Amino acid sequence: MPKVKLNLQGLSALEKVAKVRQLVTSLTGNANFTTPHPTLAQLTAGADDLEAAYSDAQTARQTAQTKTSILRDREEGVEKLLRQAAAYIESVSGDDESTILSAGLDIRSTTSAVIAPTAPTSLTLIDGDEEGALDLSWDKVKGAKSYIIERSPDPPTATSWGNATVVLKASATIKGLTAGTRYWFRVASVLSSGQSGWSDPATKIAPF
Repeated sequence: MPKVKLNLQGLSALEKVAKVRQLVTSLTGNANFTTPHPTLAQLTAGADDLEAAYSDAQTARQTAQTKTSILRDREEGVEKLLRQAAAYIESVSGDDESTILSAGLDIRSTTSAVIAPTAPTSLTLIDGDEEGALDLSWDKVKGAKSYIIERSPDPPTATSWGNATVVLKASATIKGLTAGTRYWFRVASVLSSGQSGWSDPATKIAPF
């Protein structure tokens, strides 16, 4: 007695669905098989259920990939915020370890290879993309973990400088300035060995 060869092993879910639908088509109106078991309706329902489950699984996989990507982005965002906060705490604390510890952070152990902090150079100011915004850039300092930017009204004095922002790269955009007003800026780099001196100041009028 001949046996049916299904070859199910190795077939994907969609290939099995296609096999069922092909069988249903071949049995529909076939005088040789007048009472199929399972019924054609049961076969069709099984194929429909498998196809729907496959589609749901694909959607779930895509959703999982999207959520994993969002997780990575959020994690990187928090790491950036932590580094900025650490740079701010270092800049405010100076050499006082107890002040850093009061913020609930640990202090790095001192290493023998200390890189002397170098002040940034070539500070440049250009108009930003909106009113009252200036784009700052300078030469990257080797070993710098962050940069502190200070701002002063015109004219600058020894006591007129105030913190503008702390950034992790050698550029920044300062927004919210009064259009038509002249401002001065200077930058310092922060390394493991401490904060550098200030760059030569640069000045520009905030754009309209």
